[in-house]
Amino acid sequence: MKKTDIKTRDDVFLLVDSFYKKVRNNETLAPFFNESIKDWDAHLQNLTSFWESSLFLKTKYYGNPLKAHITVDKINNNSITQMHFGIWLNLWLQTVDTLFEGDYAENAKRRARKMSTFLYMNIYQARTV
Repeated sequence: MKKTDIKTRDDVFLLVDSFYKKVRNNETLAPFFNESIKDWDAHLQNLTSFWESSLFLKTKYYGNPLKAHITVDKINNNSITQMHFGIWLNLWLQTVDTLFEGDYAENAKRRARKMSTFLYMNIYQARTV
């Protein structure tokens, strides 16, 4: 199968859905996600909108991922570590590389790297407040 770049919302959904199937089956990450997310169909659509907005700069996304991640960390006794974000990032990179290639695919990887650092640093900082 020849890989193409990420071009449409359907492509973004394929990436998000494929990625979260891996996350939901990962023994380290699954407990955080499977305990927190009750409606996976709605969550996948929301995440698709987030990534579509991030990649194509055209869709409006109104959620607050930082607040959600801080809340999940608190519920889990401040147990989210850099290791969790490392696993998350590696699964994302693998999923992108398996499905796509091109400028948007590379941008999706860059944005995920920045996001994982941003989220972890802010989760850690929120613990001291």
